[in-house]
Amino acid sequence: MDSSRNLAARAGRWSAQHRKKAILGWLAFVVLAVFIGGSVGTKTLSDADFGIGESGRADEAVADHFPEKAPESVLIQSRSGAETRDAGFRAVVDDVVTGLEGTRHVRNVASPYGPDNAGLLSEDGRSALVTFELPGDDAEAKVDPSLEAVAALQKEHPGFRVEQFGDGSAEKALNKAFEDDFQKAEFTSLPITLVILILAFGALLAAFVPLVLAITAVAAAIGLIGPISQIWPVDEAISSVVLLIGLAVGVDYSMFYLRREREERARGRSEEAALEAAAATSGRAVLVSGITVIAAMAGMYLGGAPTFLSFATGTILVVAIAVVGSLTVLPAILSKLGDRVNKGRVPFLRPEKRTGEPRAWSWVLDRVLRRPLASIVAAGAVLVVLAIPVFHIHTADSGVEGLPRSLEIMQTYDRMQAAFPGETFSADIVVEGGRLDRAELRAAAAEVREIARDSAHFQEPVTVETSSDGQLAVVEVPLAGTGTNERSTAALDALREDVVPQVFGGLASGEVVGVAGFTAGSVDFSDQMASRIWYVFAFVFAVAFALLLVTFRSIVIPIKAILLNVLSVAAAMGIVTWIFQDGNLESLLGFDSTGAITAWFPIMLFVILFGLSMDYHVFILSRIKEAVDRGQSTDEAVSHGIKSTAGVVTA
Repeated sequence: MDSSRNLAARAGRWSAQHRKKAILGWLAFVVLAVFIGGSVGTKTLSDADFGIGESGRADEAVADHFPEKAPESVLIQSRSGAETRDAGFRAVVDDVVTGLEGTRHVRNVASPYGPDNAGLLSEDGRSALVTFELPGDDAEAKVDPSLEAVAALQKEHPGFRVEQFGDGSAEKALNKAFEDDFQKAEFTSLPITLVILILAFGALLAAFVPLVLAITAVAAAIGLIGPISQIWPVDEAISSVVLLIGLAVGVDYSMFYLRREREERARGRSEEAALEAAAATSGRAVLVSGITVIAAMAGMYLGGAPTFLSFATGTILVVAIAVVGSLTVLPAILSKLGDRVNKGRVPFLRPEKRTGEPRAWSWVLDRVLRRPLASIVAAGAVLVVLAIPVFHIHTADSGVEGLPRSLEIMQTYDRMQAAFPGETFSADIVVEGGRLDRAELRAAAAEVREIARDSAHFQEPVTVETSSDGQLAVVEVPLAGTGTNERSTAALDALREDVVPQVFGGLASGEVVGVAGFTAGSVDFSDQMASRIWYVFAFVFAVAFALLLVTFRSIVIPIKAILLNVLSVAAAMGIVTWIFQDGNLESLLGFDSTGAITAWFPIMLFVILFGLSMDYHVFILSRIKEAVDRGQSTDEAVSHGIKSTAGVVTA
């Protein structure tokens, strides 16, 4: 097929001939998308949306029968060493209780000096907790009055530490941290990307073109996520993921396109002919690569978790927008600029030297091609060694242990844990029935209590709470372990497989919906990811194989590409496991290992790395195929194709 007549070539030709329409149309699209997104806002997933499996069904049942509420606690500690029995300490606590009781949205304030609240005074006599609840859902929106009241009380009592922690306050602080991190990503990644582009092209204007296209694609995608989220709520981290992927592919596509156009000009072609050649070759590679990346990202739809559904939608959207921009507005901009794209030349980085074959990669490749078998064995051995830790990977929900301790809210949490040690993670046995027999439930809870006393899996106290409509009960059983380690998992298994059938199997007034709680949710999520990841692998491999087969008309090429990418992803996952799960380099990198990898991470890593590495495969293989079609030998085509793309792929 004549390459000058493919879709990318026709799009590039039209854009070059209708520059004004292409550029203004793109700007209008971006502005409209941002305006719509800002007008409707972004609807994020609620806690109930994250439930999976048995624990998810149990949590949903609890949400249907118990009023939504968010627990909050205020820690009071003396900075001078005063104890809880001192009159001055008690006066501060009374002020906190009085202040909170008159605060909007605050319910059920409990003083540590109340008759049934002895557990709110620390054993060392130096700390006290005042607890309360925020009624209804959306605790983050209702927590501000209590935070303001606690901040005012802190100012009134500078000799004491008065700090708040709970579901609403933690959610607010963490969401603020997400927003701040997103801004940091913008302020750090964008300048670094610009510097790399300047080094790659040797000219300021040429470096700005890919960055501007990537930024506008990201802005448009984030804007369009707003109306989409009103139908399908998205994860709160969606903007960060879209920025990550959007910058990667947006810059990549523009770089390959622009680099090819400059190469053709360096060969003596006219501006128009060079642009047409770039559109027919690199433009087609961008189109094929974009479809391949979209296919990889679509694999997240099979992950089965709401987080993956939103990430898949966001990443597919930004990649599609970047592809459209690369095939339309980019040729129009390059046609408008012409050779002026080389303006702003950087001393010692001559643009005309940025289009040849890099000497470093040429030196490496010459030796690799001279001894291909030895090179395969050496490189393969390195990747296999790096991938070995994957065989003992352990995934879990790291919970609060995985949150950054630089946040003030987490420092407050740690102080609470130090003052009130022995926190346990509980499993909730959820029982539902038309009319539950409370005496029967109390007897079942007493039997569980007896089992807990004689078992290393469970702790006390075992409590039971019944909903106001009498149709749902929750039996809370504290588990041994840290919540995510093997001891907690074994305790959960014993509860689900032995205790629940033995104790609750014969209930006459209801039946068990499931076992919920932090450990149960973590195990169910990890199990689902472990089972679904094979569907993700199969889908991504099949689609990638079909696309490469159609594009390059070869069976060997897609098989080789898939195997190499799998090995690369495994090596990357092995490094992550070795560092973050096994705890190596902790002191150097400044973190504390939780002994597990976040459960959603392997699927995310796979689809992102596989998609981006296939990106580069397509570009390199396209250049090799061009050389073969021109009549070069296989060795010559491989050498030319890799050398001509190595510099821009590295950049």
